[in-house]
Amino acid sequence: MIVSLPDLEAVQALGRRIAERLQPGDVVALSGGLGAGKTTLARAIIAALGHEGEVPSPTFSIVETYDPPQVRLPLVHADLYRLKDPQEAEETGLSEYRHGAALIAEWPEMAGGFAHEAGCLSILLESDGEGRKATVNGGPDWLGRLP
Repeated sequence: MIVSLPDLEAVQALGRRIAERLQPGDVVALSGGLGAGKTTLARAIIAALGHEGEVPSPTFSIVETYDPPQVRLPLVHADLYRLKDPQEAEETGLSEYRHGAALIAEWPEMAGGFAHEAGCLSILLESDGEGRKATVNGGPDWLGRLP
């Protein structure tokens, strides 16, 4: 499915739709080039889950966690851009952080990808004229829940 994202409000609306359907164990895998809007969409999802205030980009920390009551469900936000090898994802403790939580993963390909997981919602963000477009593909666990 392709979703047009002509402006920030459209990105925030997509973030709200994803947040409404997000469950523990799900992965939202955000791909696209530099400046494609991955962090903007991640922030929109986190805000829609109830987080108030600034959402730091995990570019340098690699992993940021959010727990209830700050958000409606445990959440891990990972920016995997700086990883040189998929094994490094395990070294960050990502699998431990994910236990019982949903994951938003920017640059998922740097960790070997998550598309093989049934709960993976893969989103490719690309420029589209003045705005963006999102190509959305859900794993089997997303059937009937696609945003």
